[in-house]
Amino acid sequence: MKNLMKLNTIKGFALALACLFFGQAELRAQAKEPNLLPDTEDDFYKLISLPVPEDVILEVGGMATLPDGSLAICTRRGEVWIVSSPNISGNEKPVYKKFASGLHEPLGLAYHDGDIYVTQRSELTRLSDTDGDGRADVYKKIVSWPLSGNYHEYSYGPTFLPNGNMLVTLNVGWSNSLGHGVSLVPWRGWALEITPEGEMIPFAAGMRSPAGYGMNAEGDFFYTENQGDWVGSGRISHVEKGDFLGNAESLEWSDLPGSPVTLTTGDIPNTGEPMYDVAQRVPGLKAPAIWLPHGILGISTSGFLNDNTEGGFGPFANQVFVGDQGQSIISRVDFEKIDGVYQGVVFPFREGFSSGILRMVWGNDASMFVGMTSRGWSSTGKELFSLQRLVWTGRMPFEMKTIKSKPDGFEIEFTEPVNKELAKDPANYQVTGFTYKYQAQYGSPVINNENCDIIGVVVSEDGMKARLLVENLRLGYIHEIKAEGVKSTEGKPLLHNVGYYTLNNFGAGEKIDQTPFLTARHEHEMMMKAAADSAAKAQADAEAKAKAAEAKKQAAATKPVAPKLAKNTTTMPAAWDGKADITINMGTKPGLKFDPAQLQVKAGSKVKLVFQNVDDMLHNFVIVMPGTAIEVGEAAMKLGLEGQQKDYIPNTSKVLFNTKLLQPSESATIYFIAPTEPGEYTYVCTVPGHFYTMQGILKVVK
Repeated sequence: MKNLMKLNTIKGFALALACLFFGQAELRAQAKEPNLLPDTEDDFYKLISLPVPEDVILEVGGMATLPDGSLAICTRRGEVWIVSSPNISGNEKPVYKKFASGLHEPLGLAYHDGDIYVTQRSELTRLSDTDGDGRADVYKKIVSWPLSGNYHEYSYGPTFLPNGNMLVTLNVGWSNSLGHGVSLVPWRGWALEITPEGEMIPFAAGMRSPAGYGMNAEGDFFYTENQGDWVGSGRISHVEKGDFLGNAESLEWSDLPGSPVTLTTGDIPNTGEPMYDVAQRVPGLKAPAIWLPHGILGISTSGFLNDNTEGGFGPFANQVFVGDQGQSIISRVDFEKIDGVYQGVVFPFREGFSSGILRMVWGNDASMFVGMTSRGWSSTGKELFSLQRLVWTGRMPFEMKTIKSKPDGFEIEFTEPVNKELAKDPANYQVTGFTYKYQAQYGSPVINNENCDIIGVVVSEDGMKARLLVENLRLGYIHEIKAEGVKSTEGKPLLHNVGYYTLNNFGAGEKIDQTPFLTARHEHEMMMKAAADSAAKAQADAEAKAKAAEAKKQAAATKPVAPKLAKNTTTMPAAWDGKADITINMGTKPGLKFDPAQLQVKAGSKVKLVFQNVDDMLHNFVIVMPGTAIEVGEAAMKLGLEGQQKDYIPNTSKVLFNTKLLQPSESATIYFIAPTEPGEYTYVCTVPGHFYTMQGILKVVK
């Protein structure tokens, strides 16, 4: 809409009106000025919402596509629905028929040889329709596993293996008193292999919340992980039998018969070092294939879907799409295997889904069906649940198609030819290396982040690739690769100009001779130094004058000014004589809520506020100017790699007072003087994804 407002010519005004009626994508093809309206994700991948009957609460837990194109969907309410004709358009509606009910929060579903398999909390179940009436009449337990009753003991799957067996993945529990995950009964935090006859074989350990799972194009099994204890940020790991993936709580059961894992909890150091570094000296610990930066590419990593559409969904065949429950987005992943170890890159792909994404499946027409639920956790998409269809429009987006590791840097491949002059300029790229702590504490800020110098860029003859010669690359680190200045031969900017590459091994091949680039860089640096010295002298002169003027102004001032409290004052000011006018105890409730949801204070009163985070995720408490909670939250998201390091507090006058970012079961106390202007101020948690929902009202009265 902002772009439409900028059109101030008669032609532009007409174009704007037409956009409202016909849509940007169709109109842009007719426009003579191709850059008048920037491309958006919607121009290439359309979101279509499927209507759901009012009496169906479709909180999606699992999905599968049936041979006739129908969708089988299980819900956390314990039902299985068959949705017929899900890809119809116009005024027609898909048909919903209940296939099964009475299940215990199934969070995974698969179709195999005419039957539907669901993973309940404590059981893998086969559902059969033996009389052909479209309803399951046989509920057959394949195998069950222990439950303690802990609410956090979710179970996922199954995934069918080539040998006919199945894999299921089990969540660890959660202890509010301890503030971290716990494996209270055998095999919590494990992947289990299940035979058709019901034999249960321990497969791999070290999982915290393995909500997403699936095979890549090569048929290898992966799972997606959520930030938490022992998990600095969302990540994707390749899983083989006997692997330990990182969460030490699961090792409680490594000495049981049949365990292929020999590590014990005492073998895992809680030092806060990078996970890759720890894995080099702890045999059996496997570092992730790909990290997803927290708050940038999601907060609750979910579904895993390999693109096997052979180009039916666009230019990303054999890549993987990964959902996010909290931020209602899908990211795009491309793996490469070097020296037997997986690594690769993740890009932003599509945002704007209407609820929290948990599952994705392919339709028979190569469109993607996306099943969602907020499940009380809340999500950027506001709906309680949703079923949407993502369709490629046939247009080619200008994107970084993939990034590959080279022995001396990275090679970016584009979907369309680039402007070579722009693409060969190192100034149009930026590479930053960073990682996370491997620790029992919940999550991690970004650590050890450093810029990586780009020595030079070599662009391929056809303009489809740009090879970056990069210094200071580190194994085990995530590398943020930005290409903000690169444009296509038609002048289009990249639809998404950033990717995050996890480097576990350097790529093979010959190195490029750096001598010409180093010579050119030295000459450039000399010129820049001369210019910088001149600018520094001018600045120093200006600062000296400003300082003198300020000193003169201060000397003329006669009225003392009371010191203003900092936004995060954690000790009671001495001037308060040991007493606040009011003490407030603030807590949290499930579903991203503050407790209480409303406070009242007198204008100008001295306030002591104690915030106790009793939730199972990170939160802060931030008081902002009226009506600015979303604005401040979005500014917090833009902090990028520095977000968690800065407690997700953006530098803005809209923030009045704030706590630090609190771990689960942690508390913090702040002191502030209430605003002197009466009104309804907002308090908000500015963690990405939380701020849309986690808000309350601070009413300031006279």
